[in-house]
Amino acid sequence: MRRIDTIEGLEALYGRPAGASLDKVVRRMTPLYRRWIETSKLCVLTTVGAGGTDGSPRGDDGPVVLELDPGTLAMPDWRGNNRLDSLRNIVEDGRVSLMFFVPGSTNVVRVNGTAWLTDDEGMRGRFEKKGRLPATVAIIEISEIYTQCARALMRAGTWSGKDESADLPSIGQFLAEATQGATDGEAYDREWPARAAATLW
Repeated sequence: MRRIDTIEGLEALYGRPAGASLDKVVRRMTPLYRRWIETSKLCVLTTVGAGGTDGSPRGDDGPVVLELDPGTLAMPDWRGNNRLDSLRNIVEDGRVSLMFFVPGSTNVVRVNGTAWLTDDEGMRGRFEKKGRLPATVAIIEISEIYTQCARALMRAGTWSGKDESADLPSIGQFLAEATQGATDGEAYDREWPARAAATLW
C-alpha cells in the first residue's frame, strides 16, 4: 500500500481549501465565538507529550470553560481516575486543542493554543461545586478559534436521538477482559453508579 509521506503529495490529492475554511479563523474570543463556547457543556481536550497523544472528554453542568480574558480560557480538572494523562502532557509540552460541542448542532468550535496548570486557591475557588474544588485548573492561552465543518456529525447522525448503546460492552466487561478475569467486572459495574454519584465534583 502506498504511503503518503510529503505535504505536496497530500495536497495534490485534495486541492486548495475553500476560502471560508480560512476566513473563519480568529485569534481571540469574539462575541459570537464567546456565545458558542459559553453554551457548550462538553468538549474534547487533546494534548501531546513525551508518552504520546491523549484525547479526553471534559464536561460540566454549565460552561465547560471560563473566559478569563479574550485570549485566555480556564478549565477545571474535576475528579476522575487519577491517570492524569492530559495533565502530564500539559506539564511536559503545553500544546492543546479543544473541540466544543452543543447538543443539537452539527457545528463544532475548535480552539488551539498552549496551556499550563495551576493549583492557585483563588482560581480553583472560582469553580466551587457543592463545597468541592478542582485539584487544578488548566489556563489555556488561545492561538486560534474556528468552526469545524458540520459534515462529520451530520454523517454520524450524532443528535438523531437514537440510542445505539444497548449491545455495547460495559466498563466492567472491558476490565475483566483486560485483566483476564482478575477483575470482577460485574461487581465493578454494580458499584459504579454510587461511586460516580459520590465523586461527581
